[in-house]
Amino acid sequence: MATYVLIHGAGSDARYWHRVVPLLHTEGHRVVLPELPVDDDAAGLAEYADAVVAAVDGSPGTDGDLVVVAQSMAGFTAPLVCGRLPVRLLVLVAAMVPAPGESPGDWWANTGFAEARAELDRSEGRDPAAGFDPLVTFFHDVPAEVTAEAMAQAPRGQSDTPFAKPWPLDRWPDVPTRFLLGRQDRFFPAAFQRRVVRERLGFAPDEMDSGHLPALSRPEELVRRLEAYRTQAGLR
Repeated sequence: MATYVLIHGAGSDARYWHRVVPLLHTEGHRVVLPELPVDDDAAGLAEYADAVVAAVDGSPGTDGDLVVVAQSMAGFTAPLVCGRLPVRLLVLVAAMVPAPGESPGDWWANTGFAEARAELDRSEGRDPAAGFDPLVTFFHDVPAEVTAEAMAQAPRGQSDTPFAKPWPLDRWPDVPTRFLLGRQDRFFPAAFQRRVVRERLGFAPDEMDSGHLPALSRPEELVRRLEAYRTQAGLR
């Protein structure tokens, strides 16, 4: 039995994982769902990591191998947790990959995100200058009923605070790491992610057919991938 720690992305909450959790429970694993203080202007990356550690420490029965799964911006938080918890495996899903000393705010220009996103939009017939529409960018492959349920929830704001300070680590943690991208991701294009992961982590990412939100659009496939990573790593 493993303990999966599922960390949501920016402007989101732990409900993002609601289609994944029962599938992991069916496999016999425990799940910890930290709630990051994304709408708190007093909270930065350090406080985000504190929230994850507190959630794990406050969850009874979280023995067994610890697997941390980070979605999107949580790629900045998850490595900080690895220095404070006995993490056996780190899985990044459609995630940002920080460089030492880089702030989340600088990540966008440093990686060439805007150019990559505009190129993808043009190649798929969308106007790069159009305003951001989450239904187009995030929910295009999410089932209609799941999208409707998500849209019915009160929106959660994202503070700018965690984007301001540099990522404090001088290197990637010494924890086995896997990266899973979505081939139909309209936010972090697949070609862009392949380049960034190779440049920053030194390996080729794995791929699945999904957009930016695979926990909502392809939960069964996502759990199969997570379980495969776990068994490949020799974890319980």
